[in-house]
Amino acid sequence: MRKFLLSVVLLYAALIGFAQNNGEKRYAMYGVGFYNLENLFDTLHDAGKNDFEYLPDGANAWSGMKYRAKLKNMSTVLGEMCTDKLKNGPAFIGLSEVENRSVVEDLLKQPALAGRNYRVVHIEGPDRRGVDCAAIYNPKYFELDTCMLVYYYYLDPNQPEVDLSFYVDENKRVVPYQELRGDTSHVTRGFLVVSGKLVGEKTHFIVNHWPSRFAGSEARERAGYQVYHLKEALLEQDPGAHIIIMGDMNDDPKNKSMSEQLKCKHDIKDVKSAHDLYNPWWDMLYKKGQGTLSYQGSWNLFDQIVFSGDLIGDDRSTLKFLRNEVFLREYLFQREGRYKGSPFRTHAGGVWLNGYSDHLPTYIYLVKEVK
Repeated sequence: MRKFLLSVVLLYAALIGFAQNNGEKRYAMYGVGFYNLENLFDTLHDAGKNDFEYLPDGANAWSGMKYRAKLKNMSTVLGEMCTDKLKNGPAFIGLSEVENRSVVEDLLKQPALAGRNYRVVHIEGPDRRGVDCAAIYNPKYFELDTCMLVYYYYLDPNQPEVDLSFYVDENKRVVPYQELRGDTSHVTRGFLVVSGKLVGEKTHFIVNHWPSRFAGSEARERAGYQVYHLKEALLEQDPGAHIIIMGDMNDDPKNKSMSEQLKCKHDIKDVKSAHDLYNPWWDMLYKKGQGTLSYQGSWNLFDQIVFSGDLIGDDRSTLKFLRNEVFLREYLFQREGRYKGSPFRTHAGGVWLNGYSDHLPTYIYLVKEVK
């Protein structure tokens, strides 16, 4: 695999060099990534949140030393993502399982990331444990316009009129409701929408962390339904914009939430318009057997990045999808014991391992002609 990737890089470099020497078209690549940081908590209590296990006197005895180790480990991974092809790493990275904005700011102060000039996007969400979605971006490549948190709404037979947690105003602008409605007994993360220009092209990122497997398939199908309609509304608001949906979906590509409710296409030939979503991870899991987390010896690929059909094609005068990858390094895997070969996580069985995350990061490369 490493030889193959090296050959791809060398071939790409040779093509660029040939083009430069012959006055032909030149291209630039850009990275977009996602990483579930597995409980990036500080050591302080956030009022109203059930974060007690991540306090110094909590179940995990979460100390300043452990927090600093966690920051170092997470920044190491984020700092290496995409750097085999891109010196400056990804232009945009979605994150999940962060406690607040402060922990992301602490993350960006780490030596592995401090020189990148990344900026933070975070909106405090309603999750009772206090874990949120967030994003970091390089302003050299992405110009932030707006951001908003669209709540996840559970269905409630007592409130049958509750459907979506946003509306479209008279100017076709997407506006999120500011209150929780529907069944609020299991409040969870919302959908973080980050809008701006990615290398000059209007792009909406939607960062997700869908309900857990314990919630049942219907809860994630509900998430897929809501994000599908959010995507449609954003495209009505901004015709021609790119949509990039990423996150820990807690489902694999073929599960109903992704294939039926979000309506992702797994065969590129089936992508017919900009409104269609392409999911490049189907072959990665079902043909190559590569996932992002392991449970009882079997791999799942919950951490997906899907995108609108306008990013498919050969006309690279605008951004186009090039390839997708799972970030793989030896240090990210358990090397011994019962869970050998699984992602090397922070805790296991109540024991602090000083690992990384129970998820592996994912990313895609986009390519565009250099004018």
